[in-house]
Amino acid sequence: MRDFPSCFGENGVQVADASSSSSGASMATSATTTKISQNLVSCVYQCRLRNFSCFIITFTWTKNLMGQNLCVQIDDSTNQSLCKLEIKPWLFSKRRGFKNFEVGSILIDIYWDLSSAKFGSSPEPTEGFYFAIVVNQDLILVLGDMEKEVHKKIDSSKFTPNVVFVSKREHICGKKVYSTRSQFCGKGQIHDVLIECDLMGTNDPFLLIHIDGKIMMQVKHLRWKFRGNYTILVDGLPVEVYWDVHNWLYGKLTGEAIFLFQTCFSAEKLWANDSIPVPSSWSNSFRRDPHSQGLGFSLVLCAWKNE
Repeated sequence: MRDFPSCFGENGVQVADASSSSSGASMATSATTTKISQNLVSCVYQCRLRNFSCFIITFTWTKNLMGQNLCVQIDDSTNQSLCKLEIKPWLFSKRRGFKNFEVGSILIDIYWDLSSAKFGSSPEPTEGFYFAIVVNQDLILVLGDMEKEVHKKIDSSKFTPNVVFVSKREHICGKKVYSTRSQFCGKGQIHDVLIECDLMGTNDPFLLIHIDGKIMMQVKHLRWKFRGNYTILVDGLPVEVYWDVHNWLYGKLTGEAIFLFQTCFSAEKLWANDSIPVPSSWSNSFRRDPHSQGLGFSLVLCAWKNE
């Protein structure tokens, strides 16, 4: 991260602490788009068994004209893919089901019910679903708000899942306002995140970042501060914010900007770790190393401008 250009002074950035904010924000609805690549949410979880074996589970939700799709991939601690499950909207029998895999000595059982799932503007469901993964008879991950239904199918009383939400990557669309919802640590509070940037009709554009309706950061003179980073406080924890809006200003009007929110326990630990390189010019192929330890949670937003 040392190579990321810091092309601004402190006078151009204003920050605040979100822990004192209780008011909600009115989130703008993301505009629809014909590009499948723009309708994507990818969530990465690190799960550990009682024998300390580690698994990385990636949920990728996408949306197209046919509806929502889901791809679940399970990797071991060496990044070796163990299995992959795809649920597509035209296979209605797969909206509720069970699938098992046997990979060497590893037995994987996957349970899901998406038949009553409710969706907003995002490909990721908001409620009315569950997804559960069992490895060698240990329940390692449960997602969704129907946990009681999971316990009816699985005897999970003997083991509590040891799960770390590692990262979330999302494509969001808009003209001036871009919004999403996310946690910034463990099982912490879900926050409304809103990015506001008006490039039209002004000679001096600026960037605003809101958390739960409160302005957390303002970047002035954006034309020469199109890349940078600063630290804000969310839930009492430092969150390093990186932005790159070069394509908005000097590329195609419909191009993407990249925003990274990296929760860290200390700035020194964040900058000292070399397992998460941030190049001087970002691309939407950025992905955090899910095996890195002690760096908290990463939220990567690819913000696409609509005409």
